[in-house]
Amino acid sequence: MSTPDTIKAPMPSEATMRRALAARDAHYDGRFVYGVVTTGVYCRPSCASRPAKPQNVRFFATPEAAESAGLRPCKRCRPRDPQHAMARRMQLLARYIEAHADQTLPLARLANQAHLSPAHLQRTFKAALGVSPKAYQDAARLGRLKSGLKAGRSVLDSIADAGFQSTSRLYGTATRSLGMTPSAYRAGGAGETIAYACRDTVLGPLLMAGTDRGVCFAQFGPSETALTAQLREEFPKATLVESRMATSRELDAWIKAFEAHVAGSVPRPDLPLDLRGTAFQIKVWRFLLQVPEGEVLSYSELAAGIEAPKAVRAAASACAANRIAVLVPCHRVLRGDGGLGGYRWGLERKRALLDQERARRSS
Repeated sequence: MSTPDTIKAPMPSEATMRRALAARDAHYDGRFVYGVVTTGVYCRPSCASRPAKPQNVRFFATPEAAESAGLRPCKRCRPRDPQHAMARRMQLLARYIEAHADQTLPLARLANQAHLSPAHLQRTFKAALGVSPKAYQDAARLGRLKSGLKAGRSVLDSIADAGFQSTSRLYGTATRSLGMTPSAYRAGGAGETIAYACRDTVLGPLLMAGTDRGVCFAQFGPSETALTAQLREEFPKATLVESRMATSRELDAWIKAFEAHVAGSVPRPDLPLDLRGTAFQIKVWRFLLQVPEGEVLSYSELAAGIEAPKAVRAAASACAANRIAVLVPCHRVLRGDGGLGGYRWGLERKRALLDQERARRSS
């Protein structure tokens, strides 16, 4: 049943529907369904079922019309489930935004692409992806910018290729996600000084690194050599300074506080963080910073907490992309059944961190 602000497009021509069916084009999901008389089943245009012979295909405007003709819904593509169809349509629209990120994409153009009204699209896209279409395009542009800079293209060429209309807009947006100016990122962090230190902790070797903005890297690994290599891969041309008291008093204090925390003696320290990621990732990480010690939540609750209840997988991916272990407490997110789920630094570490927090809270 259509909502008041959904544009109910007329049923396409038979030639158009056959082309959509041949291409399994999900943009036509919701505009018609097709039935196969030899199987007695009707499907969405995007259904991945084996193609039927053209002479056995019948087209219907709605699932109700197909069922009136004696057909039953496909169990694979679930043509009666509007949420399933809409989520797929929003995923396709996200791919469209990525492919055209350098262009001006007014909401009306995107709405026409998705066969929805602008208001309905805005709400539906945010519910499915966790961010607005505009924020998603900005993140896609930043991705293009980063790729261009890493490839050695000039800053101005990379800005133009990414579709930013002005350098002032770019610098206001990009520095929040890159954590540095575009020219410094292009140079692999050249001009940036990043202090780092590696310690053996109760949870294994840990390397922490920081800029003048705060901690930008805190990861566990098999060895100091492996962790340093990871840091250099992230910032290949930055000046990396191994911390000593004389060179980075702040980092030395930060890592001591971190060590005391993972040893189980003190709560998580409130250290300054230099978060670097997409708008959606940073939204997830900032929400996790508000989860009290000793408490846990599911990936579904995390998605709901950032007002993107359908973006459960995206929220889980943001947890997996976290570069700042423990300080951004992604270990507090569990599966819906209470299982540990995943953790990029190993489930034993996740279990140990949760056990320590529960013990501190109960003491």
